[in-house]
Amino acid sequence: TWHLKKIPQIVRERTFSLDSPKFEAKTKLELNSVCGIECQRKLPVPSLSDLKSLLSYETVFENGTRTLTEVNVLGAVPDPAANTTTRRPLRKKRQIYGTDSRFSIYDKRFMTNFPFNTAVKISTGCSGILVSPKHVLTAAHCLHNGKDYVKGSKRLRVGLMKTKSRGNGRKRKGGTSDGMPSFQWTRVKSTHIPKGWFKGVSGDIALDYDYAVLELKRPHKRKYMELGISPTIKMMPGSMIHFSGFDNDRSGQLVYRFCSISDESNDLFYQYCDAEPGSTGSGIYLRLKEPNKKKWKRKIIAVYSGHQWVDINGEQQDYNVAVRITPLKYAQICFWIHGNDENCTQG
Repeated sequence: TWHLKKIPQIVRERTFSLDSPKFEAKTKLELNSVCGIECQRKLPVPSLSDLKSLLSYETVFENGTRTLTEVNVLGAVPDPAANTTTRRPLRKKRQIYGTDSRFSIYDKRFMTNFPFNTAVKISTGCSGILVSPKHVLTAAHCLHNGKDYVKGSKRLRVGLMKTKSRGNGRKRKGGTSDGMPSFQWTRVKSTHIPKGWFKGVSGDIALDYDYAVLELKRPHKRKYMELGISPTIKMMPGSMIHFSGFDNDRSGQLVYRFCSISDESNDLFYQYCDAEPGSTGSGIYLRLKEPNKKKWKRKIIAVYSGHQWVDINGEQQDYNVAVRITPLKYAQICFWIHGNDENCTQG
C-alpha cells in the first residue's frame, strides 16, 4: 500500500540573478562516484543549514539567463538509516548482468498508452518521465556535469513519443520506420537543478542529488505519472521496480525492464536492472494499492542515475544506481511543479 506521509515544507526565501552559464561541459552518460554503499552509510545526517544549502536550486531559462533560489526547510525529520543488505558475488560485466532481460516495446497500443507513453527522450541523449502537464523529471547530469551546463542544454528539447504520422510516407525529423516511435519535439522553457548536485557545495558529485525538473514551453495532453515517496526495500512487493527509457544500444526503441533492488542507502537504490546509457534519467516506478481502496496506482519513486562502480569491503563492485524520492526531494520536486508548497503537504 502507498503510505501517506506528511511532507516537509520547502519555502522560497530569496531569488537572485547569476551570470549566464557557459554551456561548455561535455555530456557524460556514465559517472564515477567516490562514495559507495559503505561510505554512504557512514555519512552524517545533514544539518538544517546543510539541507538549506543542498536544496537551494538554480533555474536556467530558455534565453540563457540563470537564477539561484535560496530556500528554507520546515518540518524536516531526518530519516534514520534504514539499510538492508543482500551481498551478491562480485560481477565483472557492466550494465547488462547475465542474460539481457530488457523488453523492446514495439506494439503501438502499448507504446502510446500509459504507463509507457510517460517516457520521454531528452535532446542531450538521456531519458525522462512526464510528471505534470508541463514538467519532466530527469537526471541532473543529463544537463550539468557538476561544474557547468552541458553543451546541448542551451537549446534543450524533449521528445514525446507518437506513432508514425499518416501521409505520403516521408519521414519527419526524428521519425523512424514502422514499429519504432517517432518523436514530437517540444522546447524547454526552464530547468531546475538542486545545489546539492554542484561541486563546491557537496565537495564532489553527490549522486543523492542527481535529479532535475524541466518545464516545457507548451503543455502536452497526455496522462503523466504521479510522484510517490520511495518505500524501503522491505515494503516493496518482491522488491521489484520498473522503468522504461531509450537505451543507446537499441536506437529509436523504447526499452522496458523490471528487476529487484539489491541494496539501499537513505538516498540511493543499488540494483542489477539491465540498462545501457541513454536510459539515464528514466523514472522508476512501483504499482501499489491506494490506501483504503481496491485501486492500484503507479507512482515514480526514484530517478535512474546510471552505472556506478562502488567500494564494498575494499573491492570495486558495479551496480546500476537510482536516486530515491525521499520526503524532502518530494517536497522540492513538487514545489518546482506547482510553484508553491500548498499542493505538496501529503505524499
